[in-house]
Amino acid sequence: MDLSNISKLMTLRQAWDTFRGNHPRFPDFLKDVSRKGIPEGSEVLISVTWPDGETKKAGIKVRASDLELIELLKSMNG
Repeated sequence: MDLSNISKLMTLRQAWDTFRGNHPRFPDFLKDVSRKGIPEGSEVLISVTWPDGETKKAGIKVRASDLELIELLKSMNG
């Protein structure tokens, strides 16, 4: 591993530590979801509310093909 990659990893670690400090419950949420998994038929919802009060929402109902894509992405990551 070259020094630029080590530097990037250190920067990523510092950014993650800051994120965890700012949002301490979010990593636990991710762990819980990962532990239980997201089976077919699950609903994934997300919303963003801007400081001016405007909100945008989206959601999906997980299909078998979505899970296949996730597994393919996992396999590419090693």
